[in-house]
Amino acid sequence: MSLPAAAQEALEAFTACPGWEQRARLLMQWGERLQPLSDAERTDEHRVHGCESLVWLVAERRGKHLHFRASSDARLLRGLLAVLLARVEGLSDEQLASLDLTDWFAQLGLQRQLSPSRSNGLNAVLQRMRTQTREN
Repeated sequence: MSLPAAAQEALEAFTACPGWEQRARLLMQWGERLQPLSDAERTDEHRVHGCESLVWLVAERRGKHLHFRASSDARLLRGLLAVLLARVEGLSDEQLASLDLTDWFAQLGLQRQLSPSRSNGLNAVLQRMRTQTREN
């Protein structure tokens, strides 16, 4: 399966980084790309539970696919959300259901830096995406 364009861009950018410090800086830059959420969207209804940091996820149906926007109060997590959103953009419901999050972050060279709590939080975001796909 080919990657969405933004995911391919992320893969090329992160694999070109020689070490964690460069990847961390790149993550911060990717986090700044996130479309901001309004105060009205930063509500408990959109909050993803299971994350230590505050994370909000908003889904909008566009044709056959859901388009996701997300934000967090944590800078590093915003970057991780940005590369997750790049990976899921335009996926069918079936592709989203079978996405291997661990593999994606390993391809980016970020897996070792994911603490168990961050990993659990990102899995909670992915689970919420899958739930919203079924509900919308």
